[in-house]
Parts: sequence; structure tokens; C-alpha cells
Amino acid sequence: MDVYEAVTHYYEHYRGEKQIIGKSHEGRNLYAMLIGDGAHCVGISQYAIHAREWITALLAIEHIRRGVRCGGVWVLPLMNPDGALLVQKGIGSVSPEWREYLIGLNGSEDFSLWKANAGGVDLNLNFPARWGQGRGNRFSPAPHGCVGRKPLSARESRALALFTQAVSPQYTVSWHTKGEEIYWRFHQPLSRAKRDKQIAKVLSRTTGYPLKNTPFSAGGYKDWCVETLKIPAFTVEVGSDELCHPLGFEALPDILEKNAEALVALNGVMESVQTGNQ
Repeated sequence: MDVYEAVTHYYEHYRGEKQIIGKSHEGRNLYAMLIGDGAHCVGISQYAIHAREWITALLAIEHIRRGVRCGGVWVLPLMNPDGALLVQKGIGSVSPEWREYLIGLNGSEDFSLWKANAGGVDLNLNFPARWGQGRGNRFSPAPHGCVGRKPLSARESRALALFTQAVSPQYTVSWHTKGEEIYWRFHQPLSRAKRDKQIAKVLSRTTGYPLKNTPFSAGGYKDWCVETLKIPAFTVEVGSDELCHPLGFEALPDILEKNAEALVALNGVMESVQTGNQ
């Protein structure tokens, strides 16, 4: 069973509140499932926006199974299903009319290091947060680094942005691989930076991952949430940096051990912040 089949199967059998928030470049569903009751604190936790980081979708399923102790979180397990299947199953996973084009972009039929969606856009560079100003940004389709024609030009990033605006979350967290570190800064003023760092420290204590700055970041979902929505937003890089992309099933036990309770802890501290107990 590939990762899209696994997430689809889980979604179809999930008994809680759920919805399809949009479609991918190839027309696959983008799923969202709500854990908790949504009271007081509503967050968004999104996974596998980079193709070769598909293993985080299985972390999402574990987070859904564990739930949260207070408030609620929308979990979006697989934001780049087309790209994930390119990595897992190769060029046969995309429509025939795209195959020759994508092989040309990639330079080979080995898509194991592909990060983009099926249109060659890096979805985590396609948000309107200093778009196109990041280190190594590209402006034409590529296996990685392409910011897209304009902000939110990709179906997947646009669906995520619209869903986020509709939910109006109090925080967001994005799960990536690899490096075992947490990013939380994006040009916040000092008052918000102090708030966000204190919350990030909870993630750090729970996972054991250090906090890091990303001075050359731009156009990311976390960046957009911080700069435009002015909410705490975090990127968690799971998996040891000693491992090679793409991280596979062999990396999952360690990822789960270190991150299984992270969403519970994060939602708990956000509930405390909202109720004035922090």
C-alpha cells in the first residue's frame, strides 16, 4: 500500500469531523481530519508538503490516533500526494501526458529525491511571504526550489492557504524531514518573537530537537502564517541528519518515539496561552 492509499484508507474510516480541502495537480484528494473538539484552541498540523518527505504522513496518522487532550487540531496528512507517489512509485504514477516532461525536468527516471509537486513547483516556496527572495529560489519548474509563477499558483498551496484562512487557527505546525531541529522565526517583531519562542521551547522539550533560525527562508507556509496571519507557526524537521533522503519505513520508529506526543504538548501549551494560564 502506497502512502496515498494509506492516508485515503484512514480518511475513509475516520469517524470524526473531516473534509477534502482541495485537489492536487493530478486531481488527488487533499484530506483534513479534526482531532479533539475544536474548543478554545484550534491549530493546523500539516505534513508531507515535500514529496521525498512522505514518511511524515505516517506520523500524521499516529498523531490522529493519539488525539489531543484539550481543544482541537486539524490534521492534514499529505499535502503533496502526487509528489509523494513520484518518489515512492516513479513516473508511472502520473498522467501519461506529463511523463516525458517530468523526466526531462528531473534528468532521469529516478525520482527518489524529488521535492516538488507534479507540476515542478516546490509547494513550500509558493506562499506570499517574501516570495521569491529565498536562497536558491528558481522561477521555472524543477525537482526542487521552484517558487511557481506567482504566490499560491499551485493548487495544493492555494488549497492550504484557503483552508487556513477559513479555519483561522491560533497556530500551525509543519512536519518535514530531516535534521531534527525546529524553525520558528520569520521576521516577527520582538513582542511576538518572545511569545513564539516560548511556545517553540515546548516542542523542543518534547522532541529533544533544538530551536534554529532560518535567515534565508522565504515563501514557506510557516513564513506566511507568521508574517501575514501573525500567529505562532513552526516547522519541525524529523529524522536524523545522518540518514539519506528519502527517509523510509526504517526511520519511522525513531520518528514516532521522539514526536508522537509533540502535537499533544503543543496544543496543550496553546490552550494555556489562550486561557491565560501560561
